[in-house]
Amino acid sequence: MYKYYRKYVPYLFLLPAIIILALFFFTPFFETVLLSFRDYSTSLYNPSHIGTENYILLLSSKEFYQVLWNTFLYLFGAVPILTIFPLILAILINQKIKCINLYKLLIYLPVIISIVVVAIAFKWLYADNGILNYFAQLLGFSKTQWLTSPNIALWSVVAVTVYKGIGYYMMIYLSALIGVPKDLLEAAEVDGAGLIQKHVSVTIPYLMPTIALVVTVSSISALKVFAEIYVMTRGGPLNSTKTIVYYIYERAFENLDLSVASAASVILLIVVMIFSALNILIFERKKYEL
Repeated sequence: MYKYYRKYVPYLFLLPAIIILALFFFTPFFETVLLSFRDYSTSLYNPSHIGTENYILLLSSKEFYQVLWNTFLYLFGAVPILTIFPLILAILINQKIKCINLYKLLIYLPVIISIVVVAIAFKWLYADNGILNYFAQLLGFSKTQWLTSPNIALWSVVAVTVYKGIGYYMMIYLSALIGVPKDLLEAAEVDGAGLIQKHVSVTIPYLMPTIALVVTVSSISALKVFAEIYVMTRGGPLNSTKTIVYYIYERAFENLDLSVASAASVILLIVVMIFSALNILIFERKKYEL
């Protein structure tokens, strides 16, 4: 009898997590999917079932395609930097140098600061009479419209995301670098490999699972960016910084169009799943091959 109950003990430990997931993830998820097939414009308490009309409305909207384009620009602008630059920093900081803990602290410090605080600080830096334009004028350059030019505003916000995330991903790489076999690095040095060749031939191949993790996490974060946009630009100018999550917020809480917002949320989920699957196929394909 004891052996029979013992088999179900692990599931009892999992039960609290399953309940939390069911209440705060699966239930809202299925409710969102149901909302996307209904119309709440006539009655909030008695919505009508309209099938895929919300999705057709989105896919025929020029604004929605612009939002998707902005989101992908944000993704391809932030993710390569957040993947490569923290790796370089981690390799440099992993060397035996003085004041190493101070360097780690200074680089990681932006991570523990609230994103709202960071966004407000950068908004001051980007102001017409802010510090950046002040030094630009001292050097003889004209003022730059960092947040009011449609061609520059998105990249100005991307810089905030990069600044905030570099320390976080650097720490992930540092934790993985501890496991790199030192004998392989020493063997590479004996064979005459320089600093760059040594890390290209030994360190980076060993860190490929970690690189895949960083690419996946940073991609999902870039696809779901919201706070920076909300604080700094509110999607402007001319919708040039409006990403899909801000678009969902705008439709749901400013326009009270819950149905279209839910449809956009489902599309976002599909996009995130596609990018996650692509990352697995590119970086961890061998792990899943039979």
